[in-house]
Amino acid sequence: MDDVEITDVDDGDMPNKVEKAHHLHNQDLSSLSEAAAELLSQYGWHLLVATVLVSLLIQYLMKRFSQSEDTNSTTPQPQQDVASIVRNQEAMEAARRRMQEELDAKAAIFKEKQKQQEEEKRRQKIEIWESMQQGKSYKGSKKLSETTEEANSSTSALKPKTDRKPLRSADYNPLSGDGGGTCSWRPGRRGPSAGG
Repeated sequence: MDDVEITDVDDGDMPNKVEKAHHLHNQDLSSLSEAAAELLSQYGWHLLVATVLVSLLIQYLMKRFSQSEDTNSTTPQPQQDVASIVRNQEAMEAARRRMQEELDAKAAIFKEKQKQQEEEKRRQKIEIWESMQQGKSYKGSKKLSETTEEANSSTSALKPKTDRKPLRSADYNPLSGDGGGTCSWRPGRRGPSAGG
């Protein structure tokens, strides 16, 4: 439909009234409220969720900002922690050095004992060789070396020697049936059992 403006010639006030009515029609908020109602009806839940998420995001950012300000204002605290960490590391290093020195001292003592034992063994071997060169028996020096070896090595223990005699004669064979006295073994009869 075409917009046609009708004006009355007799009445000169009428065009002004039409303009005023047209002007009033633009100021009417009913179309705006209808558009808002339609927007809410279509996207109401989406807008509600978006609003809640934005408010939570703002609260989270405010908390992080306030925490960062608190940590910036308390910078001497980490410096104290660094100093205590350095002291602890120095104490641990000193303890390690002491333990290493103790271990080195024990190792030196052990090496010295090993060297003395080797020197003693070498001396005994020389004595045995010299006694053999002179034609003497070396059993006496051998007994001395055995006693020193027993004293030096605490892990070796003497086992008592037992003299075992055979219980039967050497020609005894349990499978042959000979030499067993009155008892002898014979294999059983082959074949089906005699059950009935």
